[in-house]
Amino acid sequence: MNRPASSPDPRPTLPIVLVGLMGVGKSTVGRRLAYRLRLPFIDADHEIERAAGMTIAEMFDRYGEAHFRDGERRVIARLIDGRPKVVATGGGAFMNEETRTLILDHAIAVWLDADINVLADRVSRRAGTRPLLRDGDPRAKLAALAAERNPVYALAPIHVRSNPAPHETTVNAIIEALKA
Repeated sequence: MNRPASSPDPRPTLPIVLVGLMGVGKSTVGRRLAYRLRLPFIDADHEIERAAGMTIAEMFDRYGEAHFRDGERRVIARLIDGRPKVVATGGGAFMNEETRTLILDHAIAVWLDADINVLADRVSRRAGTRPLLRDGDPRAKLAALAAERNPVYALAPIHVRSNPAPHETTVNAIIEALKA
């Protein structure tokens, strides 16, 4: 992974939390960002699955979305412990007011945003593993989610577009925003 020759990468003192719709690249970009910043990377969805001993799809099927969101809130509260790291959240995590307040008050929130067509293309490869996209047209569901969630994601102080380009482009944009 290349580092630009310009100024050195920032050394954050707080967790960096990536928020945004499913398919925007939070996990992939998050891993690369953590590598660049020499920080641990944590995927909140994986932590939730590990804590529950089942997949997110199984949690949705067995207990419903409300139960999943409560577990998600508790896991993210545990992850935002003041230590620098990069955390990729699930698409709905930032919608919970308690979780959002915790992230905004104790971390650096970065909203990764992408066009609906880009998201639809990305998630179509794994739509079966995404409970909110199981039934119906994924593009239409993503557009509805964007209409509902983007105004809330916009509360994040850093907004970076994730375009159909190499992931390093998005990582570089986040690093430049962190420097600013």
